[in-house]
Amino acid sequence: MPAGRRLLVLDGAVGAWLPPGWQVVPQSGGGLDERLAAAFAAAAVLAPDAPALLVGMDTPQVDAALLAESLSPARRTGVDAWYGPAGDGGFWALGLARPTERLAGRLLLGLPMSAPDTGQALLDRLVAENLMIGRLPVVTDVDTIRDARHVAAEAPAGRFAACLRSIETDREVTG
Repeated sequence: MPAGRRLLVLDGAVGAWLPPGWQVVPQSGGGLDERLAAAFAAAAVLAPDAPALLVGMDTPQVDAALLAESLSPARRTGVDAWYGPAGDGGFWALGLARPTERLAGRLLLGLPMSAPDTGQALLDRLVAENLMIGRLPVVTDVDTIRDARHVAAEAPAGRFAACLRSIETDREVTG
């Protein structure tokens, strides 16, 4: 996807796996709600007038094609936030057209995480802020081996599917 800036909020060391063109900031401490809010705050400081899209790391099937239509310039007009629901009731993406530390805090701090209604609670907060919401497709995030197999089947040619096949083959050989 074309992007003015690519930001990785990371708990750990950068490795050779990171493609060129990414800026890295350390992940903050605290619960997931606090870390997500801090990521948006960091994005707002680094690029104050730019939109930010946070994508969960447990959705390896997400690619540019999945995002292209929803985030196209024609579909961005008038949109304040993007919401990507996960099939399990959570969310895999949250985008803000004009992220600020204050808005990120109102949306995310205290949000119940990893609950069946996390996504709905976030959506309710987006609505309460009177934001025009763009919807992203529903995807499966990987929380269980069943989820992993489902996602690998959706994108069988991807690195995730290849890694899962390798793990399952190794397990069959050693098990």
